[in-house]
This record gives sequence, C-alpha cells and structure tokens, in this order.
Amino acid sequence: MKRFTLLILTIFLMVGLLFSADFKVNGVYTAWGQSQHNFLLGKIKYNDNYVVQMLRFKVQAAVNDNLRLITRFDMAQGWWGVDNALRSVQRTGTAGGSALFDFKDTNFLFHVDQAYIEFDLPQKPLTFRVGRMWYGLGNKLMVDNNYDGVQLDVKNVVGKKLTLSWAKVSEGVDGISDKEALAPDSRGFTDGRDAHLFTLNLNNEFKCINYNVYGLYYNDASVSDMNAYVPDHLQFFKTRFSPQITQLTAVGISGTIKKGKVTADFEADYLMGKDDIKNDIYGAKQMWDKNNGDLSGYNLYLKMTHATTDKLSLGGVVGMGSGDDDLSGGKGNVNKLRTSGFFYITEIWEDSIMPDEEGITPQGLGAPNVRAYRELENTTIVQVNATYKPVKKLTTFVSYSYIRSTQPVHAWRGDDNGDWIIDQNKSANDLGQEVDFRCSYKIYDELDFTIRGGYFIPGTAAGYLINGNDDFTDPVWELKSTITYKF
Repeated sequence: MKRFTLLILTIFLMVGLLFSADFKVNGVYTAWGQSQHNFLLGKIKYNDNYVVQMLRFKVQAAVNDNLRLITRFDMAQGWWGVDNALRSVQRTGTAGGSALFDFKDTNFLFHVDQAYIEFDLPQKPLTFRVGRMWYGLGNKLMVDNNYDGVQLDVKNVVGKKLTLSWAKVSEGVDGISDKEALAPDSRGFTDGRDAHLFTLNLNNEFKCINYNVYGLYYNDASVSDMNAYVPDHLQFFKTRFSPQITQLTAVGISGTIKKGKVTADFEADYLMGKDDIKNDIYGAKQMWDKNNGDLSGYNLYLKMTHATTDKLSLGGVVGMGSGDDDLSGGKGNVNKLRTSGFFYITEIWEDSIMPDEEGITPQGLGAPNVRAYRELENTTIVQVNATYKPVKKLTTFVSYSYIRSTQPVHAWRGDDNGDWIIDQNKSANDLGQEVDFRCSYKIYDELDFTIRGGYFIPGTAAGYLINGNDDFTDPVWELKSTITYKF
C-alpha cells in the first residue's frame, strides 16, 4: 500500500516537473464509527457495530491561468477488518467497467472518482470541462453523480453563469457496439445501445436571492432486452417497486435567500418521463413498478434558519415528494434520476449515502438491505430544530421530525410462484417520527470530532414499506461518531 501510494504521488510530481505545472493538493480523511439497531423494525435481530473510513485526495495541475487538470481519487476506503481486494472478482464473477466499482474496502488500493481537464478561452466568457466529473442540480435531489462527458460554463452573459452539459451515462453492455441485439453478457444484458444525459443550469442573483433555474433530459435506448440502466444496471437495490427510467425530462428552481437573521434554502422540481418496459411481474427482490409507461413526479423543499442570538439558531424544514398511488398500474412515480445520497434532513430515515462507485459510506434506512425511501420520494416531512454554540469550538444540534407518505403505502407479500402481491385493501400513511442530535467539537480548525445519532419510531406505513406488513414496529436507533481531517 505504501509503495503504491508513493508511486502514484511520484508520477504526479514527475509530470509536474516535466510540464512545469503548479500543483495543488487537498483532501479529507473521515472515519465513521457506526452503531445501528433494529433497522428492519424487529423482523430479525439487527445490532450492527462497524467502522468505515475514507481517504480522498483532490489534485489540481495548472500549467497557466487558463488550463487545469483536476482529479479526485480515493484510497483505503471501506469497512475496517474486511479484506476484499482479492475476493471482489471472485464474488461478482463479472468483468467490464462497472465491476471495477464493486465492494470497495480498506484494502481497495486506488480508485479515481473524477478526472478531467478544465480550460478557459482567453478573453472569452467560456470555460470547458472534459472528462469524468460531478453532475448535480439544486440540492442534490434529482441528480448527484459522477459521469463522463463535457460541460460548458458561459459567465456573465446570461445571468451570472449558464452551464450546459452532456454525459455518456451508459455505453451499452460495457462494450463499443451500438447494436440492439448482442450476445448476452455475464448478467444477461443484450441491448448495446447507449444512455445520454443533457442538463442546463442558469445561476443568477436578484437582491437577497441567489437562485438556479435548471432542466435535464435523459434518454436510455437500451431497453429491448427488458432492462434499463436505472435501476437494472446499478450496483445496489433502490426502493421496492421502482420504475425503469427510459426517458426523463425535468425542470426546477432552487436557491438561497438571506435577509437579516433569516436564511432560507428552497427547491421545486417537476419531472415527467417514460418507462418503455412492460413488466408483468415485479421482478426479483420487488425490483420494478408496474405502470402504463408514463412517469411523473415532483419535489418541494424549504429549509429555514433564524439566527435568534449569537449562540442560538432556530430552524425548520418542510419537504414533500410525490409518490405512486397505484403500484399495479396507472402512472409511475419518479423523483430523481440518480443520486449518491448526500441530501440530508434526518439521521435515520433518509440519510442514505450509498455504496456506489464513490465507495462505501454510512447509510440510513434507505440502504439496499432495508430499502426505505431516499431523499423526498413519496415523503412528506416537517421538522423543527435548534443549533446552539455554547463556546466557539463546540456546536450542538437537536431536531424533531414528523414523517408521512405523500401517497398511501400498501402492504405486500410473496405468492407461491415467486411473484409479489400488493394488498390494495391495506394501506397507511404514517411513516414515523424521529428525534436526532449532533454534537461537534473542533479540535483544530482542520480536525473535527462529532457524535451524532437518532431515534426513529416507525409507523404502520414504514412497516409496509420495509417488510410488507405491520407485524414489526420496534423503534430504530443509531449512534455515530466521526472524526474528520480536512487538509
């Protein structure tokens, strides 16, 4: 490991000397100590204690003021005590680009999340980025992921900045053919056509408001083999009965308002699209939604903070996301394309950072083994909170959240044929209530130690969502300690 790290850094330094590049290096190390209890609401014994860590570097090489190479890479990331460096290939039995991201752990030597060049056209208001980089909109409710593609910033021509982007989301079945029919790969996929994402974001200011107006268009052509990139090609399970997204158009507005002692973050999104795959069953692990091919949905979000005194801030959050009122037909619901789970309201209910290509990081009830909702999917939430700083280095936070489903959640069960039956006569809206806390102490400006956690009291709807019934309603609780060093 030490030799490999030294080799990588040496390569960067040699490149810098050869091309006289100005190198800037920063990054973060975080270790999470997790203690999770009753995440399946008492259906099975669930008391899990583990430690996860992440070491991330961001390197920028600039040969002049107008040209930069930027990369971000991770090393030694994942669960303490789990050595999967050799076992990952044995466990997946697959090859190809997507298999490179499976089962990262503390012995996964090196992984590049982002790698792109960024250049300005001299005396022109244009900045280009080419490579693998972050794509996101608003508060990371609809899109929050790294993709390969091209981005263009147009500065101070239309608003402060107009960003246009294109991303190649999927290159068929990890190959170079765009044929509709190919020999099956190791997972049975045969349609080699591609998926593309286009986004547009306008950033501007008006008096005390900084806002973004944006839109996206996504098209996945690889559907003739009865699967779509989202969710069939992902490395984790989404919420049960999710649609297969073959086409998606979305528009939205988000921003921040600062006036006096009040700060407000807001977002409103509307989405519409297509699920061109006709499913007669829900699939293994209740994977798919049955619908008429039409998708639509929305997100509404408002977070407010009032700096009541020098040490005390009071706040609140209101969020609402659309849901599916009929899992056996009609329109399907869509709230997002793909996210990495960094949108935060609560500790347990939807704090669900995912084990995707960026690595394995802590997860809440939205994790693949539990599969509750993530972000604002079919969720209506109201929260009140308070932040108190008794001394300069210490920050404390406490919140109470009341959570309901926007559309009723139905009970479900398996039948003798391995399919899943939705109980149309048994439904509920009460997802639950949650109390959270957070206590952070800055040992140094760059080093922070935090203890945080939550206590979630599930309602009947949470039981239906997670287990298919309301036989198990044990309270869920979690404690988490983190140490973070930013350099």
